[in-house]
Order: sequence, then structure tokens, then C-alpha cells
Amino acid sequence: MGTDLNAPLGQNRKEKPARKRDLGRVLRYSGLSLGALAVVGFSVWSALFPDGLRRRPATPAATEAIAVADEKPAAGEPDRGKDTGALGRSGALAGAHVEKVLTDDGATVTKYTPRSRESDGPALINVGPRGQDPRMAALPNEDLLEDGPGRLPIIGPDGLRPMDQYARPWSGARGTRIAIVVGGLGLSQTGTQRAIRDLPPEVTLAFAAAGNSLRRWMQDARRDGHEILLQVPMEPFDFPNNDPGPHALSVSAGAKKNLAELHRSMGQITNYTGIMNYLGGRFLSDADALEPVMRDLGKRGLLFLDDGTSAQSLSGTLAGAFDVPHGFADLVLDGELSRSAILRRLDELERIARRNGTAIGVASAFEESVAAIGDWMEESQGRGIEFVGVAALVKDPQQN
Repeated sequence: MGTDLNAPLGQNRKEKPARKRDLGRVLRYSGLSLGALAVVGFSVWSALFPDGLRRRPATPAATEAIAVADEKPAAGEPDRGKDTGALGRSGALAGAHVEKVLTDDGATVTKYTPRSRESDGPALINVGPRGQDPRMAALPNEDLLEDGPGRLPIIGPDGLRPMDQYARPWSGARGTRIAIVVGGLGLSQTGTQRAIRDLPPEVTLAFAAAGNSLRRWMQDARRDGHEILLQVPMEPFDFPNNDPGPHALSVSAGAKKNLAELHRSMGQITNYTGIMNYLGGRFLSDADALEPVMRDLGKRGLLFLDDGTSAQSLSGTLAGAFDVPHGFADLVLDGELSRSAILRRLDELERIARRNGTAIGVASAFEESVAAIGDWMEESQGRGIEFVGVAALVKDPQQN
């Protein structure tokens, strides 16, 4: 039969050529893989660009690209990104390249991609609602500061206002909203510590410009989630019997002197949304004295809260003339310093809020006030009230 039965199996066996079916198997499997990739790719493309969501040609009418450049400071200018104790940023979208594409149906598709950075510090992509990232709340945004007597607040190069940057975020719902402002912080170490420790973070804290250790207290308050204001002393009707203290703004001082005193007060701390008066009945009723101050606040993107104690105040009128976000307090909560009286005023504040939709109450950092406010806010949580920072309730020309 031509077969050697004694030869070992496989020995002297002729080598067979590679089978065609191996090549066919490779091609078949490769085809399946490419087909699967095509299906996946088409699915991704369909999800990103469904019918009606097609990119237009990159024309000025269809595409708006926002690129954040890696700019270096000019000669002699400080490198703010390396400034200790502050968060270096280049605009509100630092750390990102943002591309916005207008689609055929009028929708806008926004693409965020990281850009190259030279520094090792943190970079934030700010795409959420107004308000500061809680992890950075104790650090100022360097784009919103300028050098002066201290660091003075300004509107950023991209139009971001300090009021927006440092406002406490809130739900945006249009239910019953109350803002409570507790002032006089910094004047008493014990009272300041108690207010920051015991009051809920929804309470806005107002720091007196004449206080002590203000930067340390400011950082503690911001880390705990409080929105803050700066209280500036102003001339009352019964001065000098009622003295607001040194560096107060006065009717007789003139615009130049008053602005210098205002800026001195502003430079004491950072990270505040606006200014609140301390006393000031006479100053607030004098249009010539108040106008330069309101102009300055408007240019710096700050709100003004009037404590509501002077019926002759012109702050609302002048704030409207110079586009200054403005609010009036509806009630002083601790005119009578007893727990029962403060609780009655808080109940009245709630009635005002339910009638008007919103209400602002102000108090001082007395032990009785802090304790009563904290207890009342805890007890009222189940009554459908949202407690917000005062920036959420002021009349803002940019929002109207």
C-alpha cells in the first residue's frame, strides 16, 4: 500500500501549504471587528449629533469660541497665580478651553476641554450657578481684586461681580424665602466666635470694618458656608452723641475724603458680596454725600443693604440710578434684647415673607440674638421656608 507502518508518526511527512480557510477566518474576524467598531462609532455619533443637531460650518454666525489664553504678567506686574493665600485664575473659566456651537434648531452645544497650564496650582472650570466653590470659599478670586489700601473689590475682566462670586448658592425656587443678617462681627472676640460657631450657614454675617482679626474671622465664616457683608460706619443724625467710631463717612467730609475712608474699610477683608451701613441716618439722607459712594459700589459690583432704620434714607433711589444691587431690611430683630421679644419678631418676619414672598431681617451678634435665631431657624425647617444669603433677595438691575 506504500505505507511504512514502522515509521514514527509524523516523520517524513510533507509540509502542507497554509490553508485558505485560515486567511478567510482572519478576514472574517477582522470584518466583524471593524463592523462592531463602526456600530459603536455610529451610536456615539448619533447620541452626540442626532437628527436636527448638526454642526453648521464654522462661521461667525454659527460658532462662538471662547479660548482662555495662557497669559504671562507684564513686566513689573505681580504674578497673581502664585500669590499665597489666594486662588490664581485667568477669568471665570480658568483651566478650560470652551467652545460653543449654535445648532440648526437654536440650541447651544458647549464643549469643555483642558488647556495647557504652566503652574501647579488648582484650576477651576466655573460652569455652575453663581457662587464660590465651597472648597475655595475662604480664598479670594484674584481677578476680582485691585491694589489700594488693602485689596479692593472690582468687577472681573469677564464681567464677574464680587456679589456673584461670593454669594451663597440657593435653590432658585420661588417659594417663601428669608434672609437673616447678623452684624457687628469682629467687635467682640467672644461674640464673633459664638456667631460663627452657632448660627446656621444660611445666615449672612456682617463684619464691622472697625473690628479686630477680621481676616481670620472672615475665613472661618466662609469655610462654614456663610455669605458675608462689610459694615461701614456712617454719620447718624445724633452725632456726636451717637458716635459710629473712627473713619466714618460724614456729610461734611466731602467726596474725596469719604471715598478714601470707604476704600480703607473695604480693604480690611475680602470675599464679601456688598456693603451694609452701620448707623448712618444722616449720611444716607444726604444725596450729595451718598451719590459718590453709590457710584463707587456700582463700578465695583457690590450690593448695598440698608438696615432700614432710617425712613429718610435715599439709598434705594440712588442705587437704582447707578445700577447698584440694593435691599432694605424689613425688620430689626433684636431692638428689644430678650429671647421672647426676638422670637416674636422672627415670627413677624415669617408673616412678612409669606405675604410678600421674601423678607430680610437684621440683628446684632448678641448672645440672646444668636441663640434665639439659631433655635427659631431649626424649629421652622418644616414650614416650607428657604433661608438664603442676602444677595439672593436684593433688587439686582442685571436680573430685572
